[in-house]
Amino acid sequence: MLRSFKDIISSLLGFAIGGAVLGTLGLFEIALLATMLAPTDAALGKAVVTNPAVPAPVREGLNVESGLNDGICVPILFLLLALAAGQGGDETAWQMALRLFAEEVGIGIGTGVVLTGAAVLLLRFCRRHEWLSPTWIKVTVIALAFGCFGTAQALGGSGFIASFVGGILFGALLKPHHHELLEAAEGIGDTLALLTWVLFGAAVVGQAVGALTVTAVVYSVLSLTVIRMLPVFISATGLRASTEEKLFLGWFGPRGLASIVFGVIVMGADLENGTMISVIVACTVTLSIIAHGVTANPWARRLGARASHG
Repeated sequence: MLRSFKDIISSLLGFAIGGAVLGTLGLFEIALLATMLAPTDAALGKAVVTNPAVPAPVREGLNVESGLNDGICVPILFLLLALAAGQGGDETAWQMALRLFAEEVGIGIGTGVVLTGAAVLLLRFCRRHEWLSPTWIKVTVIALAFGCFGTAQALGGSGFIASFVGGILFGALLKPHHHELLEAAEGIGDTLALLTWVLFGAAVVGQAVGALTVTAVVYSVLSLTVIRMLPVFISATGLRASTEEKLFLGWFGPRGLASIVFGVIVMGADLENGTMISVIVACTVTLSIIAHGVTANPWARRLGARASHG
C-alpha cells in the first residue's frame, strides 16, 4: 500500500518537474521519462541490502521495492510509449495505445504463466526421479527467464512482463526449494549484470556525454533527490522509523538495469525526442552509480552505529 502511494506521488512529481524543466518534450514523453526513471536497481543496492549494519526493516523495504517496481512499471511504459509514438491524444492514438497495451500485457502474462507452470511440473518430476545434478540446477532459473522472454517477444507480447510474472509464480509454486534454486542462479545473474554494465559504459555513456546538456543534468539530479526522496519520506510517515532512516530509504533508490533496458526499448521506438530521453536516462544512471556507490558503506555504517546506540 505504501509502495503504491509512493509510486503515485513519485510519478506525479516527476511529471510536474519534467514539465517545468523539460519544456521541449511532449506530455507523453515527459510521463514516459518519469516512468523509465522510477524503478530502482537491486544489484546496485546490494551493498546496502546485504549490509548487516543497516536495520533489518530498512533493508527489507529496499529489497522488496527493488524487486517489484520495475515489473509494475513495464505495462505503464508500453502504454505511454504507444501514446508518445502516436499522433497526439486523439481517439485513434488512444485506441492504438490500448490495443498494444493489451497485447503486451496479455501475451506476456499468459506466456509467463504457461511456461512457468510447465517448468515447475517438469522440475518436480525430475526431482522425484533424482535427475537434477548440482551443475545443471544452476541454470534452471536463468533458462526459464530466457524462455519466458524469448517466447513472449516472438508472440508479440512483452518479454519483461512474462519474465516478471514467471518469477513470481515460480517462487510461489516452488517455495520449499525457492532458496536453493535462486542461490544457485545468483552467480550467473551477477555475471550477466556485469556484462550489461560493461556494454552500457562502452556503447551508451560515451555517446551520451557528447549530447549532454545542462537541462539533462538538472533533471537527473532532481530525479535522484527530490523526485525520489520526497515521495518516500511522505509515504513513510506513520512508520516507526527515524528521520535519518526515512532519508536513507529515500536516497538509496539507485537507478540501473531496468532504466537501461527501458532506454533501449525507447531508442527503438523512433520518438521525436528519443535521443534527449536516452541521454537523460544515461546521465541519471551514471550519476546514480557514482553517488550511491560512494555513499553506500559510510552511511550504512553510521546508520547502524546510531541504531545500535539508540
